[in-house]
Amino acid sequence: MRAIWKNTVLAESEETIEVEGNHYFPPSSLQWDYFHQSDRHSTCPWKGEASYFNIQVGTFENKDAAWTYPQTEEAAKEIEGFVAFWKGVQVVGS
Repeated sequence: MRAIWKNTVLAESEETIEVEGNHYFPPSSLQWDYFHQSDRHSTCPWKGEASYFNIQVGTFENKDAAWTYPQTEEAAKEIEGFVAFWKGVQVVGS
């Protein structure tokens, strides 16, 4: 799977985990230069607290376009630290 925004591959992995229609990418598969920590957080009752990233490609910024659960609830341990996308980031098969 690939995560693409502004014709730029943000992440690529054959080992994503799909949860609720979102592909979670392992942290090692991300191009971290494009990611900047956001102040946004949200809470899921069964996954825990999510932290967000702004994505910066050239002069373009996509606020809160990626998220991760740094410390999940027990039911979501398989995606702990993995990163998922939304807000126009395309996730497509490799």
